[in-house]
Amino acid sequence: MVDAHSQIAIVPETHWIARWFEKRKGLTPEGFVRAKLIPKLLKNRRFAQLQVGKEELERLLGPSEPPSYSNFVTGIFDLYGKARSKPLVGDKTPGYVRKLRTLHGLWPEARFVHIIRDGRDVFLSIADWEKAHRSAGRFSTWSDDRVAPTALYWKWQVRLGLEGGRTLGPNLYHTVHYENLVAHPANECAALCAFLGVPFEDGMLRFHEGRTQRMHGLSTKDAWLPITPGLRNWRTQMRTDDVERFELSAGDLIDELGYTRAVQLPRPEKLEGVSRIRDLFAEDVRSHGELLPSDW
Repeated sequence: MVDAHSQIAIVPETHWIARWFEKRKGLTPEGFVRAKLIPKLLKNRRFAQLQVGKEELERLLGPSEPPSYSNFVTGIFDLYGKARSKPLVGDKTPGYVRKLRTLHGLWPEARFVHIIRDGRDVFLSIADWEKAHRSAGRFSTWSDDRVAPTALYWKWQVRLGLEGGRTLGPNLYHTVHYENLVAHPANECAALCAFLGVPFEDGMLRFHEGRTQRMHGLSTKDAWLPITPGLRNWRTQMRTDDVERFELSAGDLIDELGYTRAVQLPRPEKLEGVSRIRDLFAEDVRSHGELLPSDW
């Protein structure tokens, strides 16, 4: 939707930007770009989607003093935007919700949009996803129970985003509830454009035109469907027992975000199992070198 705006281009998901900086991959300890970063980028399959070539990268590197990582990546984004005649460029990599502080440190004026969706609908999306191993499925408890790990994964990501957003303030951080977006797309897009400092364009609501495909078996994303409420509905598509365990794992955040719990009095015997998975999940997060929210 945002990419359909005449002034904004959204790059394909990158995934490497924050991680490579934190690990200083191809960088000096101070965060300046080394020449060896270029072949690493060219071998990265996600970078290839940006359609930026070796010569362009070498020009960004310059002949003398190495550029900072932030200036170098900004140059890449500028090339992407220039090729599409758009002055502003954004990235929609979901995992960056956990890296707001790192990204803000690199780009202090960048604006962040945090899309939040009811976690129970998120569960429906992840549970049968063939690439779940990239999200909740990468945690050790996934093989035993998909509900609680997904609830904790959702809670972990959303809380880190909210926590990072509080440090940024309303001029740099904006939340959008998915349910409001699909129910009132024009209003939500207008508010988003105001936050981004660009005029609202109703072409954002027609992002799908000329792209929609009705072939059987295509995912919602690949089918380029128009804005469609109700694609996931945990109330009718999720087993009551699964709802109960999800709410036991992440009920505090469900309440905080203004969603309604379905199970007001969960069964006490479910508490022990959820508590064990919560502890294992936290251990997994730390073992991956990731942070937990301060109020975890």
